[in-house]
Amino acid sequence: MPLRSWPVRAALSFLGLLALSVSLGACSAGDAQQALNSAISTRGLTVAADQRYGPAERNLLDVYAPAQARNAPVVLFVHGGSWQGGDKAGHRFVGESLARAGYVTGVMNYRLAPQHRYPTYIQDTAAALRWLRDHARRFGGNPNNLFVVGHSAGAFNAVEAVDNARWLREAGVPITAVRGVIGIAGPYSYDFRQYPSRVAFPENATPDEVMPDRHVRPDAPPHLLLVAANDTTVHPQNALNLEAALQRAGVPVTRTVLPRVNHITIVAALARPLTFLGGTRQAVIDFIEKNR
Repeated sequence: MPLRSWPVRAALSFLGLLALSVSLGACSAGDAQQALNSAISTRGLTVAADQRYGPAERNLLDVYAPAQARNAPVVLFVHGGSWQGGDKAGHRFVGESLARAGYVTGVMNYRLAPQHRYPTYIQDTAAALRWLRDHARRFGGNPNNLFVVGHSAGAFNAVEAVDNARWLREAGVPITAVRGVIGIAGPYSYDFRQYPSRVAFPENATPDEVMPDRHVRPDAPPHLLLVAANDTTVHPQNALNLEAALQRAGVPVTRTVLPRVNHITIVAALARPLTFLGGTRQAVIDFIEKNR
């Protein structure tokens, strides 16, 4: 059997389990992630698991870095899960993929709703970014060349943590250190009160108080907003509204609709064995290279 056939087999297993997860629910999503991660080798990378960036149980992140990194861009990835689920362990494929592209990458956990509501998970995102900045040189990264990437709820966290001037200031991260934000299928602008995700926000809160598109600062860094053409979970209007808010503030923004992908496969396409699904990985790399 050819050596390079094992990633293909694992990728096909992932796709089969992904289809199953759609029909059976989230309980199978972890199996799909496990199948994908089985296709990933971190050999040759520097990996530091469970680095503590704060006092809470879930204040942990994993670092993936090129073994010979020198002054590399530093990327923080924030997982999705409607603020109520998800885990860094399921996104090992993201850390590996971005580290292979030459970036020091942190994949974080954050505190979850309903026990922990907005802004707890935003504060966690900012705190994780502070930790990565403080420790960047240890892994060969540039502490003043930071990028924040998030998927779904994690994209909300990424945008809000950077665009609302409060959070970086409170975490002690210089705003000039963040070179860009990448949101993948994020719910940046919706009335959460009509959805089950309302448990992630304070009772009696309004969209004006919590939605990232209402909090854009004029000196925010460039943004890339990736939208899945077949997304039936997060409406594309979210990205349109955020794009308009960024444009009004004079912030550089690119909104790209990726064909064929849905709410899940748009992030799965970050994995090197699954780039055939869509253009997510290349779009992320192109954006970082342009703005580093």
